[in-house]
Amino acid sequence: MSRTKRSRRNVTLLVCYGLIALFMIFFLFPPYWMAITSFKTNQEIEGLKGIPFFIQEGATLRHYRDLFAKTDFLIYFQNSVMVTIPVVLLSMVISVLAAYSLSRLGFAGAGVIGTAVFLVYLVPDSLLFIPLFKIVGWLGLLNSKWVLVLVYPAAIVPFCTWLLIGYFASIPKELDEAALVDGANHSQMLLRIFLPVAVPGLIAATIFAFTVSWSGFLIPLAFLFSSDQQVLTTGTVTSLIKGDVYHWGGLMAGALLACLPPVLLYVFLMDYYISGLTAGSTKG
Repeated sequence: MSRTKRSRRNVTLLVCYGLIALFMIFFLFPPYWMAITSFKTNQEIEGLKGIPFFIQEGATLRHYRDLFAKTDFLIYFQNSVMVTIPVVLLSMVISVLAAYSLSRLGFAGAGVIGTAVFLVYLVPDSLLFIPLFKIVGWLGLLNSKWVLVLVYPAAIVPFCTWLLIGYFASIPKELDEAALVDGANHSQMLLRIFLPVAVPGLIAATIFAFTVSWSGFLIPLAFLFSSDQQVLTTGTVTSLIKGDVYHWGGLMAGALLACLPPVLLYVFLMDYYISGLTAGSTKG
């Protein structure tokens, strides 16, 4: 390799690493700010003295202690878990069955229905609040955390179905033919062939469903009113914002703890998530 080519390669690498470093700083700054604010004293937060990017007057765990002792944070956490688990299970069952039907059964209009399913996902949530509010009120589920189990799948299923359609379509049709020759029905084919092969796609869809149901804010804010029914996202905010008084230390501590489950899920399953999204977005 000539000296000119080597110099160009070094410059290109330097530019790439510089851009990556800028993106890392940009995306990691919010959690860093949450972390240092949650350990600052109220006096330091309100004083605005010195450099705000560092803890200067000593770290404290008071905000975390107050979060557990003076708010219903544990109730909010429990409600989030009780909502997220059934939402993910229900959404994945519906999405898997819909994706398998649309991608492998080959009935008339399957392509049109598959496109329509994805277009439904593009409808803004804000346009659905009034009709959903009327439906939920008619069912008598207002101010009940179980309303989220009914509403969240409407936002999750379209995207997960579209993702799994692409993943199922990438599986060779020879597997279907071999299974049919061996006498398998469609239920057996789905459970014994497609689901084991489509594990990365299933994990990607599950992570998406978990993230939406765990971190949703507008829907529980619109449908839940009492403290005992609130989930983490809305309960923490309503507990620590009193009129025009913001308890920033507690808010940042609650936000940091609330984002840990999705972060851990992404850390351990990131490879599956990326491969599932890649296959689902390029096949079919």
